[in-house]
Amino acid sequence: MIKLLPSSVINKIAAGEVIERPASVVKELVENAVDAGGQRVDVSIEQGGAELIRVADDGCGIAPDDLPLAVTNHATSKIQTADDLFRVGTMGFRGEALASIAEVSRFTLRSRTADATAGAELVVSGGQAEPVAPAGCPVGTTVEVRNLFFNTPVRQKFLRTPQTEIGHATEAFLRVALAHPGRRFSLSHNGRVIHDLPPTDDWRSRIAVLFGQEIADTLIEVASEQDGVRLSGYVANPTVSRANNRLQYLLLNGRAIRDRSLQHALGEAYRGLLLTGRYPVCFLRLDLPPDQVDVNVHPTKLEVRFQDGGRLYSQLLSTLRTKFLSTDLKPVERSSEPTEDEAAATCASELVDWARSQLPGQGLTQLPGQGLTQRRLDDPHSGPPPVAPAPSPGEPLTLRRFTPAAEAEARGQAWRPAPAGAAADHDDAASTTAEAAPQHAATAIQLHNRYLIVATDEGMEVIDQHALHERILYEQIRTKVLAGAVERQKLLVPEPVDLSPAEAAAALENQSLLAELGVDIEPFGGDTVLVSAYPAMLAKLPPAEVLRDLVEQLVGGGKAPDRRDTLDELLHMMSCKAAVKYGDPLTPHEISALLAQRGLTENHHHCPHGRPTALVFTCEELDKRFKRI
Repeated sequence: MIKLLPSSVINKIAAGEVIERPASVVKELVENAVDAGGQRVDVSIEQGGAELIRVADDGCGIAPDDLPLAVTNHATSKIQTADDLFRVGTMGFRGEALASIAEVSRFTLRSRTADATAGAELVVSGGQAEPVAPAGCPVGTTVEVRNLFFNTPVRQKFLRTPQTEIGHATEAFLRVALAHPGRRFSLSHNGRVIHDLPPTDDWRSRIAVLFGQEIADTLIEVASEQDGVRLSGYVANPTVSRANNRLQYLLLNGRAIRDRSLQHALGEAYRGLLLTGRYPVCFLRLDLPPDQVDVNVHPTKLEVRFQDGGRLYSQLLSTLRTKFLSTDLKPVERSSEPTEDEAAATCASELVDWARSQLPGQGLTQLPGQGLTQRRLDDPHSGPPPVAPAPSPGEPLTLRRFTPAAEAEARGQAWRPAPAGAAADHDDAASTTAEAAPQHAATAIQLHNRYLIVATDEGMEVIDQHALHERILYEQIRTKVLAGAVERQKLLVPEPVDLSPAEAAAALENQSLLAELGVDIEPFGGDTVLVSAYPAMLAKLPPAEVLRDLVEQLVGGGKAPDRRDTLDELLHMMSCKAAVKYGDPLTPHEISALLAQRGLTENHHHCPHGRPTALVFTCEELDKRFKRI
């Protein structure tokens, strides 16, 4: 039999669509505060929003007689007729948010209009409203949401840790704060101020406060207007990119949206300027007539439908390409006057140089985490590079990024391939090492700086140098992580790294897991964390890049991952970063060292991501190809 659902069940269904987590409550309440004309919006959160979410504004307020209607489903002051849905100029319009929130929390609404001498208060607990009562409060509206999902335990048990939830809530907050720089916003968590944003006419300064001065300094201003559609904002210099598209903010008439077509246009504009797998950073505003866009296609209003999406795609693409063609895209130079951080970094660099000069060998530099030595290129009289012995089974295999061609160039000479066995003439130890190397290594050659060709008894083997090195490093790192013996590279001066709210939350929540991998971090206020140590095997990479890549793995899935699986994914990433790259030239000794380690792995046939490390071609197969049989 078909029955009408009770209003309580209807509201819970609506709450399931609109209120996914505390961040959804923050989004709806802050948007309501903006719609009410609030010039100051203060957000206070406790325990990630599970205990309390309070949003206060100084807007127009709600009359006492309208308070019960404010928490009634489909009651709103923002639209009157069906035609209004196609020219929505406010952040909200459905009249579902407050009713849905009040259904799954202990809800208090206090408000006062400018012409009233006192305010009024409405308390709703799990959808059951009490009579409106007088209350003392300033002009504006204050909403308190306590014990979210207290009467829906199924939804409550899916909440993450407070650190994760506040990360999502902060992201929802900054999307609104970013779109309205002329208003004052503040956000605090457990009594600690996260953001206090004064009103400003300079959008770049609001971006700098929210995302860091490092990004703000690289921004390129763009603007265009075509047929009543205005595009304005900033895109980052191609030297600044991310491993995901989370720092791409598109604001449509003051509303943060996600649109795959516009994101694709953004990627096309940067084609040829970014490496594969990297995403540009942007903060763009689109202003167009409300009747040219339908915002009523998704419960959270994050997705919209444009009347002429193709025209917007072309406008964005052409605007950015035109700007790039007329802009010098060299890396942004920092101020000539050093800051305190830069002075500290310079001091640290000088100290490291002094320490290296005290090492024996004078012409040699032993880099952290490297098993092979590297000759100083700035000393043309230091002699040929020494040949280190093949690494032992327990020693990390790190191939040096150094080529004979680079050495010759440093000497001002033309490079020519050395005859076989020439390295043995320089040093007896090199000769001994060559004799001790596996016999098959002598026949290995490098093809296009990508593949190694090895002769075998059955025919030949083509080895992917990056995939093989990645597998070797993965197994070595995994053994050390499980034994708690990962070598750390301590930083003399901890490096601050600005992350997005979700990334900062994920990093701090997984602080112990990152420590197992050799990355030591600590909070530094806001969405900034300090890196004090990172794996020695990644010493050639900037600490900020190492941390961001690790955090990307932590937040990429969007769900609570198994700790073992997460650790394995992070190990995959670290071994990939540290391995010799596709296109890196290798010396004969480095090829020998790589092949010597191959037989010591549990599975050298596949890299950690599942790709094969080698292809085998038998003599019979080659004979068939050459029509000999």
